[in-house]
Amino acid sequence: MKKTRCPWAKSENDIVYHDTEWGVPSHDDNYLFEMLILEGFQAGLSWNLILNKRENFRKAFDNFDYKKIAKYDETKLAELAQNDGIVRNKLKIAASVKNALAFMEVQKEFGSFDKYIWNFTDNKQIINNWKEISEAPATTELSDKISKDLKKRGFKFVGSTIVYSFLQAIGIVDDHLISCPYKKSAK
Repeated sequence: MKKTRCPWAKSENDIVYHDTEWGVPSHDDNYLFEMLILEGFQAGLSWNLILNKRENFRKAFDNFDYKKIAKYDETKLAELAQNDGIVRNKLKIAASVKNALAFMEVQKEFGSFDKYIWNFTDNKQIINNWKEISEAPATTELSDKISKDLKKRGFKFVGSTIVYSFLQAIGIVDDHLISCPYKKSAK
């Protein structure tokens, strides 16, 4: 079978992200927080748009330092709402502060966000074997369960579809097509 990259990766940013990050297991709390925030900002928009603005987001949000973001005040939120380099949705911007606070609470309870999120799969990656991108779901029972738990803990913009994309982004779920050269084989 000829190996071809997953068809959604078309632009240069998409290709780099697909080849180096998407579906790759991550256990770095800083990266996990960045992806959680970016996935929330992506809601209703294209991932390509978010990737194109990613560096702007990093600058605007102090490199996704959740300890700094948790302390953002109304002045900082207003400044972010005027930043045309990012998505200027006031609800999503405010959610980043709530999510930073909730993220740190999870860290206190579990020792790290990594331990919390990977515990949902007993620290195992879910490797799906889709032939066509249309086979991949938008949500699963797992994303439903995690979404519900995150919301209970005070997180915002963490609906099941966003959570499923987050799980793909951080490598808990590998949804590379079986024809993709970046596909891991099931163990």
